Amino acid sequence: MSQRIGIYPGTFDPITLGHADIIRRGSKLVDELIIGVTTNPSKNPMFSTEERFAMVEREVRYLGLTNVKVVGFNALLVKFAQKQGANVIIRGLRAVADFEYEYQMAGMNQQLDDAIETVFLMADVSLQPIASKLVKEIAVYGGDITPFVSPDVRSEVNARVEETGRKGDY
Repeated sequence: MSQRIGIYPGTFDPITLGHADIIRRGSKLVDELIIGVTTNPSKNPMFSTEERFAMVEREVRYLGLTNVKVVGFNALLVKFAQKQGANVIIRGLRAVADFEYEYQMAGMNQQLDDAIETVFLMADVSLQPIASKLVKEIAVYGGDITPFVSPDVRSEVNARVEETGRKGDY
């Protein structure tokens, strides 16, 4: 039987407890899980690609998973997966709204390479509302992001917010 290599791609800006949940669970489904940290300027990142890469690497170390590695990429996902020898793309789903987009992307990826399967994992119920975009918004407006990210990520987000300035009347 050939080795199952999975890709879990994302911007991870910042990495949340929801991402960590998908990483932990996804790592059980494959022999090797590659976390693909990608650039996506349209998402207006709070952290540089290098900062996000380091953040994800640290969080993966904390999880203690020996079959997970972190790789940066700036390419078409299917091309990245092919280059890594992956045969599975793992995607996390939080809500129905995620499903429509992810379903469409999975269909397009299948058209590009039907040897790579997409597997959807539902986020743990307690983690489903967590989104990096909302974590950043909460932090920028002075809210507590403790329930959504690890202590180290919280410190990094709060430090970045202090550098760039908070908004609103809090």
